[in-house]
Amino acid sequence: MCGALLTRSFADEDGAEDRINDAQARKMHDGLRSPYRHSEYWAKYVVMFVLAALFSVLLLFTRLFENVLGRQPSSLQRDLLPNQFDVTPSNGTTSLNVSSCPGYTLTSLKNTNTGLTARLNLAGAACNAFGKDIANLTIEVTYETKTRLHVNIFDTNNSQFRVPQDVVARPSASGSFQSTSDLVFNHNPSPFAFWITRRSQPDAAPLFDTRISSLPSTPIPPVIASDNTTALDGFPLVFEDQYLQLTSVLPFDANVYGLGEVLASSGFRRDVGANGNGTIQTFWARDVGDPIDENVYGVHPVYLEHRFNATTKKSQSHGVFLLSSAGADVLLLSPQGSGKSLIEYRLIGGVLDFYFFSGPTPQSVIQQYGALVGLPTWQPIWGFGFHLCRWGYHNVSETREQVQKMREANIPLEVMWNDIDLYHAVRDFTSDPVSFPGSQMRDFIQELASNNQHYIPIVDAAVAKQINSTDIYDPYTRGVEEKVFITNPDGSEYVGQVWPGYTVFPDWFAKNTQQWWTDAFRNWSKSGIEFSGIWLDMNEASSFCDGSCGTGIDISNTTAPFILPGEPGNLVTDYPEGYNSSISGPSGNITVNGTSTFAGSPTLAKRGLHAANQTGININAPPYTIHNGFGPLSIHTLATNATHATGLAELDVHNLWGLMEERATHNAVQDVIPGKRPFLISRSTFPSSGKWTGHWLGDNFSKWQWMYLSIQGILQFQIFQIPMVGADTCGFNGNTDEELCNRWMQLSAFAPFYRNHNVRGALSQEPYRWDSVANASRIAIAARYSLLLYWYTLFATSSMTGTPPVRALFFEFPDEPELFSVDKQFLVGPSILVTPVLTPNATTVDAVFPGQGQVTWRDWYTHDVVNGTNATLAAPLSHINVHIRDGAALLLHQKPAYTIEETRQGPFSLLVSLTKGGSASGSAYLDDGVSFPPGPSTTLTMNATKNQLTVEPKGKFNINQKLQQVTILGVTKPSSVTLQGKKISTFQYLAPQQKLVVQNTNVDLNKGVTLQWK
Repeated sequence: MCGALLTRSFADEDGAEDRINDAQARKMHDGLRSPYRHSEYWAKYVVMFVLAALFSVLLLFTRLFENVLGRQPSSLQRDLLPNQFDVTPSNGTTSLNVSSCPGYTLTSLKNTNTGLTARLNLAGAACNAFGKDIANLTIEVTYETKTRLHVNIFDTNNSQFRVPQDVVARPSASGSFQSTSDLVFNHNPSPFAFWITRRSQPDAAPLFDTRISSLPSTPIPPVIASDNTTALDGFPLVFEDQYLQLTSVLPFDANVYGLGEVLASSGFRRDVGANGNGTIQTFWARDVGDPIDENVYGVHPVYLEHRFNATTKKSQSHGVFLLSSAGADVLLLSPQGSGKSLIEYRLIGGVLDFYFFSGPTPQSVIQQYGALVGLPTWQPIWGFGFHLCRWGYHNVSETREQVQKMREANIPLEVMWNDIDLYHAVRDFTSDPVSFPGSQMRDFIQELASNNQHYIPIVDAAVAKQINSTDIYDPYTRGVEEKVFITNPDGSEYVGQVWPGYTVFPDWFAKNTQQWWTDAFRNWSKSGIEFSGIWLDMNEASSFCDGSCGTGIDISNTTAPFILPGEPGNLVTDYPEGYNSSISGPSGNITVNGTSTFAGSPTLAKRGLHAANQTGININAPPYTIHNGFGPLSIHTLATNATHATGLAELDVHNLWGLMEERATHNAVQDVIPGKRPFLISRSTFPSSGKWTGHWLGDNFSKWQWMYLSIQGILQFQIFQIPMVGADTCGFNGNTDEELCNRWMQLSAFAPFYRNHNVRGALSQEPYRWDSVANASRIAIAARYSLLLYWYTLFATSSMTGTPPVRALFFEFPDEPELFSVDKQFLVGPSILVTPVLTPNATTVDAVFPGQGQVTWRDWYTHDVVNGTNATLAAPLSHINVHIRDGAALLLHQKPAYTIEETRQGPFSLLVSLTKGGSASGSAYLDDGVSFPPGPSTTLTMNATKNQLTVEPKGKFNINQKLQQVTILGVTKPSSVTLQGKKISTFQYLAPQQKLVVQNTNVDLNKGVTLQWK
């Protein structure tokens, strides 16, 4: 869920707080849960849109008559923001132009056992473009492993903030790799520049190249015409206290993936501007309802680049990671006529701490990144079941009713959730004594547990502030005693506002915060909320005041400063997308008299890239204005001068808040439920979050485009090493409909995290609500649970090696350029191809089958072979196309049941899809599915070749369930079959699928298995 945007107030530099507007005057922002429907909101933003359009026209007009000097502001900007754009050199302020920045000269180079160190000295007069130039820098180059190169440029005095080692733990160099590394660091001393090459290809284009001679000539007028900040006035290394800039050339129209979190209109492959505007990716964690092409909840400054050699027809991948929590813009641009693309980093603090990964495959890049930031946490096997939630289950009886109705409909339900409805006075770590009394909740949760089901509640980021001395709220009073809350610069309590009214925020840098947090979870569990996992929300961190709420507030006011969705004045009454009530009547049904009611095409949204040109820029913001979607950095979050226990400013650590909460919560849950794997789903993430949590893709919309966008979100987070990820199925904001929910329930059955969730006041969308959705859900979940061990093995492998469980097609087929932009299909592991329907009124879907005709793909349901590399597939309403790759050997659950535990207790079957050469292989990882750290395990290795299938166990975990059936596809009709050396007389053979089926095998998988056919 999302918070609301209110008018701005701010804690000044001395810590004094000034309340600008009272709660009655505040306005809401887009995204919340969902305040889109207020006429005042729309009127305000129509005006803003008109002003923005006028501003763009003025910019274009002035360019016709003036020479554009770098990023100089327009006259309109100067009039609106005189303080922000005061560039008179004599006053000592910033020039907003890097063209005169002198760069640096390298001196005092010293070779070390692992690389080199040197000094970088400012090469001329300071330019002070967006801050004060730092004259003396240090560069450290470390060949940390054969595949990882570390280049760290920092201020010699160590005044700039760096991400602490105890927040994101990084391994040190594991030996001397300077002469054997896949990567080579090259440099010019004056002006200093560096470039990274492959040792095996010294003459090939560098992987990263900051030399000015390699970049386009400057100055370059704004590459994105509507955004003056995309003027490229020069490419020197700039290192100032409030502005850092580094630019690297890219191949023209480079294949770049990552740099998130984002819902990119260009798709999973980022737009570098060869055929469009390009990309401005902003890094500033932000609470907003899933906008297109803007910064959202998480920050991940890592990208994978994939290069195809048209001569050799081979590809190689590499990765680049900037470890920085600073607010930043990263630009991907292709200046017109230059024949080059580029990536430019613009940071408002911190240091330039780069890591380079040699790959050379997409998957190996992701693995190498995981080895640095930490591998994904082990998931409990029940987490792969179906989860159900909504904002608006008003009491425990209504929550229990959903569990009952799901069972009546025979739609498997593994985990039941509650949103903030659970809380007493909307306060963390409580339950409402009337609607959700602790004793009744304990009974309900234990009832779930007795049926092998689970329960997850929400935890919001902010902690309610005590109203008066009679107000008993232990998490706050204990927190005050333990000094665990963020403060103002003067040491007074920093006050924000969220759902319970006025709030404070945990300071994860304070020494007592972990124990206080753990105690809160333990006490909550003892009160009756016996959770199996935790849902972390609002942890950007979100606050409804813009900056500090200030002094003079009415602390007794505990109401939200806006009307909640579903309440009079904010009813969720919009019809589902594409529904026209004037034509089809008021029902909102998928069909009326047998005719589809969806009219037109799904709405596609794309944002203009001019967010930095907003009025009212906060004077406390850094001189370079990053493209934060809200403008000022303190809008809808903590003030940038809010202060942490060690004296750190929120400006430097804002993007770390979610990560640090995730780590603390993971540790707390592990303490409260010892020996079990913590299951966490969180919204705001940062590099290494995957060590602690999974992620859901935030407050999306009940529209077809957002279903499509969920695929790129899932793929992004595989790169980010947070593989347990999924969307709010059927959509969160707005009203869904039967067809959309039908298709989305099918799609999400092949996502790692599978949850249906929607907004308060919207139409109910539990899958039992429509017969067709119930049917589609049963079919899709049966396929998911059949593949449970395959999913589990993929995630176990991910936790051990960092291999992504879900894959873009080119991850597996890297030498096929036609796949580089495909993001409407995806692979689960190497072997399962998913082709969902992503548009309304469809009965077919177009699919590409990777392998360029050399791979045989077989239908999951029928086992029929697909002919050709492109096909139009039948896709009736309750059917999702799934195909098996040849060469796969899959250990399946033969009888998918209602819960994960019941499914696991049933027998196994083995499905083998042979290549044209008659081979296949696979593995299955088995353990108890819940222990932390993982206990005994057994890995089964399956191999098929030369008319023989073997299964070899290795490990100490005892497998109780028997293998009851073997199916082999691609077999010439055999005359005899033997199992464990004994002839089988009752096998089946189906010629159309070349399918051999051996049933009732009853084989013990703790021993080796051999099946032969002749």
